[in-house]
Amino acid sequence: MLTYTGDTTYDLVLSIALAFALFVAVAAWFVPSPYGRFASPRLGVALDPRLGWFLMELPATLVFLYFFLRGPHRGELVPLVFLGMWLLHYGNRGFYFPLSMRVPRGQRSTFGLLVVGTGVLVTAIHGYLHADFITRLGPHYGPEWLKDPRFLAGFVVYYISFILTLHSDSILRNLRSREEVASGERVYRIPRGGLFRWVTNPSYLTELTGWAGFALCTWSLAGVFIFAISAANLVPRAFATHAWYKQKFPDYPPERRALVPFIL
Repeated sequence: MLTYTGDTTYDLVLSIALAFALFVAVAAWFVPSPYGRFASPRLGVALDPRLGWFLMELPATLVFLYFFLRGPHRGELVPLVFLGMWLLHYGNRGFYFPLSMRVPRGQRSTFGLLVVGTGVLVTAIHGYLHADFITRLGPHYGPEWLKDPRFLAGFVVYYISFILTLHSDSILRNLRSREEVASGERVYRIPRGGLFRWVTNPSYLTELTGWAGFALCTWSLAGVFIFAISAANLVPRAFATHAWYKQKFPDYPPERRALVPFIL
């Protein structure tokens, strides 16, 4: 059963984080998170999207490592497995992904400082809640946890989601040629192949299933938080992106759904 830890500071931060996820779940339907195609110049100084994304995701790695290395169970097998899963995800999302973006030369309209600041806060809380739970406040994960059905199911879902995310990211990245990037031309095309056969936003879908898998693996309210805040942001954004594509491209495939194949 998922419960609070009994640690006053941790449980307070967790409560605030869950309340914030609820707030975002409501607000995001009215104002999509202002980055990418929904960026707004009113929300701060614009940054290069690669730098903005890197800064926004960096605390998830640094804060997690700081609290992980302070935890009394940091050297045990299961926490080390979680560490590997975490570093794999953020090695891709926080470092490789922004470095591999094909951004038209001179583009600085994607990330405002307000967006980056909010992202930094969320990823820092996310890193703290997970690391402190895994290595100090949670159940003492013995080696037998690696055979638990919750861990096994979550582990499989997590890694399938990770592989599918890489594939979807690659399709999107290759929509824009290096020549177009060098010329500064901003081009949008309809992505095709992979999960794009069925949904407009496959990377959003696999981000959510990946965090659902991680929540199962850790069996923690910290996992519930990152899934909830991700869903609160990505579900409304998926619908807004789907509407944007349908408006921009008259020949947009009508069979595609916004987020969940055949359903949503």
